[in-house]
Amino acid sequence: MQIIKLNATDSTNTYLRELSVNKELEDYTVVTANHQTNGRGQMGTNWESQSGKNLTVSVFKDVSWLGVANHFFISMVVSLSLAKTLNEIMVMNVKIKWPNDILSDNYKLGGILIENIIKNNQLKASVIGIGLNVNQTIFDNLPQASSIQNITGRHFSLEEILNMLVENLMYFFNELQYKHAFVELKQAYDDKLFRIHKPSTFKDKKGNLIAGYIHGTDAYGNLLLLLENQVIKSYGFKELELLY
Repeated sequence: MQIIKLNATDSTNTYLRELSVNKELEDYTVVTANHQTNGRGQMGTNWESQSGKNLTVSVFKDVSWLGVANHFFISMVVSLSLAKTLNEIMVMNVKIKWPNDILSDNYKLGGILIENIIKNNQLKASVIGIGLNVNQTIFDNLPQASSIQNITGRHFSLEEILNMLVENLMYFFNELQYKHAFVELKQAYDDKLFRIHKPSTFKDKKGNLIAGYIHGTDAYGNLLLLLENQVIKSYGFKELELLY
């Protein structure tokens, strides 16, 4: 595992993706930064993080063995790896707020941004961006955000958490690649979904409110909702927002 440590960059994902264009990267090449000037979340949202207090990291992963249709399993593996890492440092009640936020109880601890490299309609690699709130304790105007330190009362080494996270990524990717544990990993992911099988309220992209129960995800990563009329409907990324 090669680790590239930066003091500051606009985005670790951008840095790593551009690096992958210019040279052949070792699997699990890691880029970390003390500070991101333009950290990105899903669909162009920004990721705010205090310098030096949190884990801002991107990982290069060869996924040429995975079919394009199964690309959401990358997100599942990353989410499960984060959940396992948090459990190992005694963060309890870890949930995945579909599709890519990591919570403890109702508080957001981290987020995931996955950018796939596809050539000739085949997956080649993924740049896996992870932001994890570790030692930051104050979150202005972000009432749903928290950190590992706030929850556990302990200060953590960012390097220690990074090493644990990469080990867990290796474990779950091996389960997917060599044991073909598609069914098991999808079940584990669905079981950890925030508010699974609980009555919840959502807002669609037109601003309409929708009541339903999270039923799980389909093979493409869409969210399955059991609606009031007992019909199960699937929704893609950013088509729905779960209201707390």
